[in-house]
Amino acid sequence: MEHMKRKTEIDKLEREEHLEREEWIGLLTGWDEEDRAYAGERAREISHRYFGNRIYVRGLIEFTSYCRNDCYYCGLRRSNTKACRYRLPEAEILSCCEAGYGLGFRTFVLQGGEDSGYTEDRMIALIRRIKALWPDCALTLSVGEWEEEAYRQFYEAGADRYLLRHETADSVHYGVLHPSDMSLAHRIDCLQKLKAIGYQTGCGFMVGAPGQTGETLAKDMSFIEELHPHMAGIGPFIPHRDTPFGKNQRGSYKLTLFLLSLLRIMEKNILLPATTALGTICDRGREEGVLAGANVIMPNLSPVAVREKYAIYENKLCTGEEAAEHMDRLQNSMRNIGYEITFERGDWKERQREKGKERTRQWNINMISCRR
Repeated sequence: MEHMKRKTEIDKLEREEHLEREEWIGLLTGWDEEDRAYAGERAREISHRYFGNRIYVRGLIEFTSYCRNDCYYCGLRRSNTKACRYRLPEAEILSCCEAGYGLGFRTFVLQGGEDSGYTEDRMIALIRRIKALWPDCALTLSVGEWEEEAYRQFYEAGADRYLLRHETADSVHYGVLHPSDMSLAHRIDCLQKLKAIGYQTGCGFMVGAPGQTGETLAKDMSFIEELHPHMAGIGPFIPHRDTPFGKNQRGSYKLTLFLLSLLRIMEKNILLPATTALGTICDRGREEGVLAGANVIMPNLSPVAVREKYAIYENKLCTGEEAAEHMDRLQNSMRNIGYEITFERGDWKERQREKGKERTRQWNINMISCRR
């Protein structure tokens, strides 16, 4: 009886692209392997409908490990004196792009901490240089919270996409994960401004983060429904020993897969990565992520000498199939499960929506969004 109820809820999610809060809580706290298998089956069918068997690859460049923030879960937090800090000069970033372009990549992802060494002007110059040298490539930024004018300047310089994980849509839970100088209101304000400017915008969260409950996960899924992002990055929480959560347990691998499937069912044309964290906690994590509905993989283009230094969590995967120089291995692993990697830009594309399903609501967290 309970399984049939959950199957009905999954079918409703596919049909209406919406669940009520209590339905989300029940589904996310009562699911079993049969539910996960069913959701995965529906997610694969939907992914094939919109993307065929193509998996988009993006070249990831982790260009700085400095960060002004002190997030309690992150190995790059400013209080971690044991972190190995580095900041790639522009010339080295351009060399990474050149190598990636030669390998076939047509999307570059610049990811780093909120590093004061990379000022707004310096970022604008870097973006312009990349787009001038490789105008047929998409450029994704994942560099945290900035003022609205900086986001606008980055966009006008040529940045196409922006990934900013919201981490949790529950304000109390956000306070468990972050110091008091950071707020969920500001994070959501940033996401809304990024979308308004015109970026293909991505949010996301960790599965199994300390303090996470069925209710907070339900809020995450409702938030994604209402934000209607172009991308979403979710992966299992993995602790870093030099953080306040260093002794916490990892997030659930299977729950992560279930949530990937539910996201694909709800946001059918979303760009959904099989994250590095998923591949870190399971040898077949990347493949299982794709089979759960993911359609993006981001091999590492960073210089080999710094890859292990970008340690946001323990034992982060950065070699083998995760490395851009081993694309043949990645291609083979995808072919073994019936998929093909593609180097095309893979931009988000709008789809025809049924009447009554347009999304115009703003997320309400019972507080006024304001700048820090």
